[in-house]
This record gives sequence, C-alpha cells and structure tokens, in this order.
Amino acid sequence: MYQYQDFIIRNWQESDRTLASQVISSVLSEYGLPWQPEAADKDVLNIQEYYLKTGGEFWVIEQEYQIVGTAAYYPINRGEKAVEIRKMYLLPKVRGLGLGKFLLQQLETVISAGGFEQIWIETASILTAAVKLYESNGYLPTTGVETTRCDLVYVKYL
Repeated sequence: MYQYQDFIIRNWQESDRTLASQVISSVLSEYGLPWQPEAADKDVLNIQEYYLKTGGEFWVIEQEYQIVGTAAYYPINRGEKAVEIRKMYLLPKVRGLGLGKFLLQQLETVISAGGFEQIWIETASILTAAVKLYESNGYLPTTGVETTRCDLVYVKYL
C-alpha cells in the first residue's frame, strides 16, 4: 500500500487483530492510560464493523514482518463530511523517524480524496509528541471530547 523507509503500511487483515491490539494496549500502558476493550478500544476488536463497513480504513505498519504501529479513520456525525483519525500508535523503537508525520499526511490524502472536509482527532495531553504533531500540521484545538481517557480534541478543515 505505502512504503516509508523500511516500513510497509498496509490494510488491516483478520490475522492482525491480536498483534494490532497488543501494539495499542502497549503504547497506552506506556503512558499510564487504560486499555478499554469495552469502551474506547472496542473498535479495535471489531475493525470490520467500525471501519471497513462504514467507509473508513484501518492500517497496520510493519517493519521486518512485525507490526509496529497502527493508524485508522472512520466517518463520524460530528461536523460536515467529517472523519475521525483514530488509533494512531507507534511502538517506541520506531518513533522519531518521521513515520508519524508520514502516516498523518497519507491519512489526510486518502480522507481528502474520499470527499471529506473535516478531520477530528481526540488525544491525551500526556501524549506530547502526538499533540505537537497535530498542532504543527494545522489541527486546531476545539471542544467536545467524547473519549474518557482523552482531554484534547482537534479539528482540521480540508
């Protein structure tokens, strides 16, 4: 699908379910944030319903056949022609290489090509690198956080 350095970014497959979930729960626990399979993370356990059937996408990032990150989006009813970027997580060993910025740009390109006009992102202020990435790429702070472990919400108008 996409290549960045020695990373392959591809569509999620059924066989990725456990490993993708482990990447996300690992990054959350690194920052002291809860893995919530019954709430904020139920989408990860049901990719087909939340992403694929709604017109969204869920990507996994591989390096040497190991899943080292995830990134996804799906349409939402907040705003006009809006999507939410979700589950953008990278393991510590692959951070600082420009991969997050590359992922964000690829997501924005696909979202824009799909006719969407707004991108929403919820995050936690403790995820300082993520906050910096979003703010430096034109995401504007707004209000209306819907996820309990998040305390920030951003929007970008395409």
